[in-house]
Amino acid sequence: MTRILLATNNPGKVREFRRLIEDSGFEAVTPSEEGISLEVDETGDSYEANALLKAKAFAHAGNCLALGDDSGIEVDALSGGPGMYSARYGGAGLDDDGRLSRLLREMDQVPDGERGARYRAVVAIAWPVTGDTVESAVFEGVQEGSLARHRAGTEGFGYDPIFLVQPRRTQAQLSAAEKDAISHRAQAVRKALAFLRERGH
Repeated sequence: MTRILLATNNPGKVREFRRLIEDSGFEAVTPSEEGISLEVDETGDSYEANALLKAKAFAHAGNCLALGDDSGIEVDALSGGPGMYSARYGGAGLDDDGRLSRLLREMDQVPDGERGARYRAVVAIAWPVTGDTVESAVFEGVQEGSLARHRAGTEGFGYDPIFLVQPRRTQAQLSAAEKDAISHRAQAVRKALAFLRERGH
């Protein structure tokens, strides 16, 4: 079974990637399981650039196939923000709960009909070829929704408790199976796995 090194140390992403990759014919392994200690600065100017930075760095470090991603929530009323800065929204001192509170405050006066938003994910895969050469490919997934006025649900992570996927349900109120059927990250991972199978990885 081909092993895929997950280019992340984020526990929420690790759980999600494991679910998405299991039963696919591939095995997801984490940096800690492989004895790899690596943090990659997200200095790219796009989701794709950041995803590639992570995937390539971990492919080099592990000398193996690696999968990295970058994702964000894009809010229409904020001109598409926070976008690729979602994980750093409001400054380095905030955790997920603090970022949620900040976004809810920003959106407090926005009427219900103008609260459109989407999750966007770009997944990059990278694999060593010869020497220092690494090949790569990228895949995108987009999930449309809107922003709730209050948190609801305890599943998922990030902005899931305020991301409405149905009129009365947030992403954090979905089961793991329901989320994996529709999420932005799941869409991108499925495309990446199909690509790998076609190439015979």
